[in-house]
Amino acid sequence: MKITTPHHGCAWITGASSGIGAALAVELANRGWKVAISARREADLQAVAAQHGNIHGFVCDVTDRTAMAQVTTDIERALGPIALGVMNAGIYLPTALPQFDATLFDRTFEVSGEGHISLISSVAGYGGLVTSAAYGASKAALFNMGESLAMDLKDSGVHISMVAPGFVKTPATDVNEFAMPFIIEADEAARRIADGLAKNKTHISFPRRFSFLLRFLNLLPRSTYVKLAGRFMGR
Repeated sequence: MKITTPHHGCAWITGASSGIGAALAVELANRGWKVAISARREADLQAVAAQHGNIHGFVCDVTDRTAMAQVTTDIERALGPIALGVMNAGIYLPTALPQFDATLFDRTFEVSGEGHISLISSVAGYGGLVTSAAYGASKAALFNMGESLAMDLKDSGVHISMVAPGFVKTPATDVNEFAMPFIIEADEAARRIADGLAKNKTHISFPRRFSFLLRFLNLLPRSTYVKLAGRFMGR
């Protein structure tokens, strides 16, 4: 399978004003990518972009489809075709679901016949976790959508990667009041994501022990899973 590299165009990361998105922008820029970063707050984007000359901020709200279509055009005009799209925008609130519109990349990929879309999900998508009823449901939906897109785009030259981090130290996890096993720093998460993308991996999940444990627990009867998972996370 053809590997997407900086030679094919730029990378676009949504939700890149902080946390994993911001760290991944710096990681990819260090690896030679021209990186477009998007979020709602211009000042935060400028702070990330100031870390590397290859990072460029484009303010937008992922829930505004018209604006997203316009920013796609703006990115292509400024940096060239979008070869790697990392859909990272999302929040962790009881009733809020991340938004993603795969059609935003159709024009670029239809023209080039190649490319790489990465959907940032979470190990919370494997099964229910403490305080994650809405968040986990949205991440499970991303797994379903990503697998469907991978099937639909199998012969198109566009590769789909699903990324499932465990707990990563970010502003989103700083508010958690429960145990977060195997938590890692955002820079380490960004390195692992970038390594997986560079190898065209379809499933990128880490930390390995936590991911394996959750996938194993999800093979158990649901009543057993609920009891053990809740106990493991201190509930």
